[in-house]
Amino acid sequence: MASYNLLLFFLVAACAFAVANGKLSPDYYSSMCPKASSIVQKGVVAAIKKETRMGASLLRLHFHDCFVNGCDGSVLLDDNATFIGEKTAVPNNNSIRGFDVIDDIKAKVEKACPGVVSCADIVALAARDSTVYLGGPFWEVELGRRDSLTASRALANTSIPAPTSNLSDQIKSYAAQGLSLKDLVALSGSHTVGLARCTTFRGHIYNDSDIDPCFAKSLQQICPRSGKDSVLAPLDLQTPTCFDNLYYKNLLERKGLLHSDQELFNGNSADSLVRKYASNPSAFFKDFARAMVKMGNIKPLTGSQGEVRKNCRKVN
Repeated sequence: MASYNLLLFFLVAACAFAVANGKLSPDYYSSMCPKASSIVQKGVVAAIKKETRMGASLLRLHFHDCFVNGCDGSVLLDDNATFIGEKTAVPNNNSIRGFDVIDDIKAKVEKACPGVVSCADIVALAARDSTVYLGGPFWEVELGRRDSLTASRALANTSIPAPTSNLSDQIKSYAAQGLSLKDLVALSGSHTVGLARCTTFRGHIYNDSDIDPCFAKSLQQICPRSGKDSVLAPLDLQTPTCFDNLYYKNLLERKGLLHSDQELFNGNSADSLVRKYASNPSAFFKDFARAMVKMGNIKPLTGSQGEVRKNCRKVN
């Protein structure tokens, strides 16, 4: 028993040291809220079973959170008297989803251990658990983020790459977050799951030449030149609810749904990575998991920074 208590002491001390130094740890909640990860996982699985598309939505939510002032849960905040939140920014408005799922998970976590687990960490765990449930890779989620006290619609409008972005603009957006071209191509593989609205791919199917003509015509049947902006199409034509590497195979055939997707395979520096991931799913999974950890480490709030929100939609 003495040796066990000593081991527990060192684990807690290690976590405290990591947080004090601005670092995250997979074991951050091991003593403070040991059931946190299992509660999040159960909530994610239940949500995806109810609506398969939700898995992709929860994964995307983490991305849109991290690209605006870091992974701090700012994307979850509603507008208030002091700021306009990120939900109505152009990349997010009528697009990002999953807020109710995060709310439900947060309520269950709060019941188990009040005031301990941040909303930002719940979003990070939900992204990983969604990926795994849909057949993708597992990675250790580093934890200990705290939640922001504010949000920025202006930064959300400028920091999140648009579906109309060319490769150079995407590279700049990722580089601003400390992410490489390899990270960009690997993380774009998240488009192997989920759906996109007509308004996001209309320009690509009517104006671009780097698209399979038959593929473009099939999409034009559901997405006219004007109207029906919210009609949905799968980002991965064949398996939109399965996390696999067909996204990259589609790019090789000029069947990327978004302009930004097809830009990854268009006679440029990203081509070799697309070919690699199209032919080697294990390499894609490995690089995707690594890039998700790297993305999850973008400017986290730790120590006394920010807070742990009781309600993910508003500051305490």
